[in-house]
Amino acid sequence: MNFPASKVKTSPAAQAMVLAAGRGERMRPLTDSTPKPLLPVRGQALMQWPMQALARGGFTRQLVNTAWLGEQISAHFGDLIVWPGLPEVHITYSHEGQDFGHALETAGGIVRALPQLAEVFWVVAGDVFAPDFVFSAQAVQRFVASDTLAHLWLVPNPAHNLGGDFGLSASGQVRNLPKGSEGCVYTFSTIALYKQAFFAHCGLLAGNPLGEALALAPLLRAAMDRGQVSGEVYAGAWTDVGTPERLVSLI
Repeated sequence: MNFPASKVKTSPAAQAMVLAAGRGERMRPLTDSTPKPLLPVRGQALMQWPMQALARGGFTRQLVNTAWLGEQISAHFGDLIVWPGLPEVHITYSHEGQDFGHALETAGGIVRALPQLAEVFWVVAGDVFAPDFVFSAQAVQRFVASDTLAHLWLVPNPAHNLGGDFGLSASGQVRNLPKGSEGCVYTFSTIALYKQAFFAHCGLLAGNPLGEALALAPLLRAAMDRGQVSGEVYAGAWTDVGTPERLVSLI
């Protein structure tokens, strides 16, 4: 069976990828008829918060991946958005559900979209609420000048993930530590900068034309062990909207 290849870059590369392909099982029945990133939070779709924050920072070329009920997302936003007080936002889509019938997990979805992404790009989950986060050109410039291949924003461990994801050294290197171990005091916010080279040896063909699913965490941990992942702590408001209760807490 022949699957469609990734789109060739015919427009300026996207500066950011907003992850919006997940099924949202824990949010059922809310997500039975609505994709989780479109659930309303404070008067607008959940994923609109990071999209607007990106635009506020000047990152107006955004790519959104979709799978579950993905046609609703592209119908909601279209290809061009003008929000009051913000520059025009141009959106391209990577329709994993349409192309392959399922979501490709985080790394698989990113590799699928790489031909449409810039050499350095932001990634943020469309189901995370971080209204105070600032996507800055200065952060990109510092990352470009560094030797690392990924830069992560970490948050203090929330109640639903007390064992944590990673540690952070005094020099700003993210540490691959066992969950619950001493020093594993931070959770990955999902907000990150990546260089395309981070995915160069992930085991997937360029553009992931076969639509293979691949998790991101093992790639990050391996890169941490090689000293290729830097990070910093984000202390602002942050909620991983993973359950109906967490959604209600934001309303």
